[in-house]
Amino acid sequence: MTTQKSNELNEIAVIRKLSIVSILGNFVLSVFKAFAGFFGQSGAMISDAVHSFSDVLTTIIAFIGVKLSKKQADKSHPYGHERIECVAALFLGLLLLVTGLGVGKVGLENILSGDYAKLAVPKLIALIAAIISIIVKEAMFWYTRYHAKQINSAAFMADAWHHRSDALSSIGSLIGIAGAMLGFPVLDSVASVIICLFILKVSYDILKDAIKKMMDTSCDEAFEKELREYIEGLEDEFTVDMLQTRMFGNKIYVDLEIQVDGDKTLREGHDIAESVHNSVENKYPDIKHIMIHVNPTQE
Repeated sequence: MTTQKSNELNEIAVIRKLSIVSILGNFVLSVFKAFAGFFGQSGAMISDAVHSFSDVLTTIIAFIGVKLSKKQADKSHPYGHERIECVAALFLGLLLLVTGLGVGKVGLENILSGDYAKLAVPKLIALIAAIISIIVKEAMFWYTRYHAKQINSAAFMADAWHHRSDALSSIGSLIGIAGAMLGFPVLDSVASVIICLFILKVSYDILKDAIKKMMDTSCDEAFEKELREYIEGLEDEFTVDMLQTRMFGNKIYVDLEIQVDGDKTLREGHDIAESVHNSVENKYPDIKHIMIHVNPTQE
């Protein structure tokens, strides 16, 4: 019990640390990029600044979602609150979708106008901002990804990939700004469209994962095979009749049917099932609960 409480406190500390680093980092970066985009006359950098500012909002949503998902089960929610994190991830994905479409719209309008001579040529400060953004966002990606794996958080893993998408979009900004400075001003607008595509791709992945986890989707075949083999190797007093899994937010529920000698007493059958139950939940922390039904052996 003490170990479980210690793990929970550690998770809370990690969540708080991730949120502070992400919010402060993205806020400072978005202000800097907006400044560089405005004074450096770069539409791509301004679009990138919008993208970074959306990270501030998405991290706040992720933090709220993860905090609420850690609440203990209650009378109204006897199975817990893990799916709230999926709802937070849905908001993240939708926010990214809207942001991406907004970023791409302006760039596409400039490209389709055909009047490239009137497009402003970015200045050196915009180029420097793109390089700094790539370095900072890639570092934030690895930092957030590492800790998201530690606490098995879908929302913060989504936030990590959002950092990666920002780093990749800044590469697009760098290429576009450099090309515009070399005499091809339309490339700055092309970079804005590229940023849009990166954002939309990440939005799709986040929405797909969140919806999958809210639809009681089963775990992949490799995990179910590994789990079945582990259970079958526990002891030789039963055989596995059926095994099903379903994802519940960042946790897993398992339904298992085992076949036990019909001549055993009810208590003996219960003891076998209890042993399997405890072994599986201790071995796999992501499994929130395994429900076991005992069938008598058919002669």
